[in-house]
Amino acid sequence: MAAGYSSQQALADAIADTAPKLGMRGVGTGVRQVRRWESATPPWPQPDIGRVLVHLLGQPLDELGFTPPWGMSDAQRPVHLSRHLGVGVVATVGPTAVPSQACADSQPASVGFDFKTVTASHRRLYWSVAPATLHPAVLGHTRLGCSLLPQTNGSCRHVLAAALAESYLLAGRIEFFDLRQPDQASETLLHALQAAGEADDHLLGSAVLAHTAFIPGWAARRDEAVERLVAARAYARRGPASAEFWAWLDAVEAECETRCGDMRTALHLIRHGEDVLAAGSEHRSPEWLDWFDETRLAAFKGNTQLKAGHLPQARETLLHVLDQLPATSAKQRTVVFGDLAAVEAAASNPEKACAYAGRALDQLGATWYATGMDRVREVRRALGPWQHERCVRDLDDRLYDWGTTVSALQR
Repeated sequence: MAAGYSSQQALADAIADTAPKLGMRGVGTGVRQVRRWESATPPWPQPDIGRVLVHLLGQPLDELGFTPPWGMSDAQRPVHLSRHLGVGVVATVGPTAVPSQACADSQPASVGFDFKTVTASHRRLYWSVAPATLHPAVLGHTRLGCSLLPQTNGSCRHVLAAALAESYLLAGRIEFFDLRQPDQASETLLHALQAAGEADDHLLGSAVLAHTAFIPGWAARRDEAVERLVAARAYARRGPASAEFWAWLDAVEAECETRCGDMRTALHLIRHGEDVLAAGSEHRSPEWLDWFDETRLAAFKGNTQLKAGHLPQARETLLHVLDQLPATSAKQRTVVFGDLAAVEAAASNPEKACAYAGRALDQLGATWYATGMDRVREVRRALGPWQHERCVRDLDDRLYDWGTTVSALQR
């Protein structure tokens, strides 16, 4: 009201009108969201909307009453970060608040690259270290980044914020794919998006948004998943997206469509992704895009062909994927074994299905992956008609031995 907006609708209209003038397309909000901002515990705005709010109201977000949810409780949070570039951030230490500008250059210019180096190490460790072991280390690293960010400026702050976003993204990936904690992953990925906004890294923001689409997609909430992917594509258009990145977005959407039962659309998206990869691009993929390539796209394709009932094609595709996967792709190998087992179960070949499921369990024993275990359990359910066969009983003995059962419950 002090800024001249007499109603919640007036502020919502002003945001929609002002965003294009600041170079932001498709940014807007409604009365319901404004009402949430005026509550006792307002949710932290999305990066673009946050910048429009700061522009319209002339105050940094923390002074407007927003508290950034950076993964720590109020008692643990050492700083309050502002979304407003160029406005001093208030740091809270004990009961005394001091302007962070006084210590904005307290860290050397190298701190951003030092932090980024650890982030890159975690990225590589993800493929071999047990998720329950790596996850606490990654979260601890994000807390360090949150503490360091207010003490940096310029390019150092940009590098640090981008690495922090990547660390949060990795933590969210572990929570969703490895530990099957979708609610926690949703919150962590929000932090990743906020950090990407601090870095103004649209491509990283796109990757985070696409990962958030998996959560409703796997729960068969198609409209919500598609909406998030539309946002991810909008962000990707603002950055130097490579052919691999665009094909990965197609693969993510195809996965969501498959989970929601629309195999025709999913196969169309995969074909489009194959065409994009074949055409190539002048842009190189970022270093952090280490979870996707042509072979991974084929793995998506094999799973969709399986769900569509195209069993010979699925078998051929997945066997090719198995031959092409590098030795370091242990987690993906588990999923492929699970999908091959599902193909054989659907083709009424219980012995072959159990053999592939056993190989998946072998791989899980070396590298745990909750998504891979989900595949094995799906296969066991599909083997119900043959549950008295010796091969299925042997599979049960392995699936429900002491080590596997306790391990699954722990994770």
